[in-house]
Amino acid sequence: MDKFDKIIAESRQSAEARGHSYREQALKLFPWICGKCKREFSRENLSELTVHHKDHNHDNNPADGSNWELLCLYCHDNEHARYLDTEGLKSNASNELKREHSTGKPFSDLKELMGKE
Repeated sequence: MDKFDKIIAESRQSAEARGHSYREQALKLFPWICGKCKREFSRENLSELTVHHKDHNHDNNPADGSNWELLCLYCHDNEHARYLDTEGLKSNASNELKREHSTGKPFSDLKELMGKE
């Protein structure tokens, strides 16, 4: 019986730890509705509802859920794609500013060349 009691105790500890994860907390705090498309979820399809970190920092998990929103898989993927696109645009703009621009003036004497017909 001692081995059986140990298994039950470990199972209870594991269930409690899962209950404290930010996903479990978010599912307890918020209605099971996608924050973007407003699709509703039930226990049968709850695995398709994800927790999105608004500031994209997965280490920022305040207990009040202020950095979380529930999104369906599709809206979550779309949100991250938009974030990556925005970051890419910022990076390209930064690289554009750093790039040396040409100082040559290839058409500076074009008027003279055009006049020599």
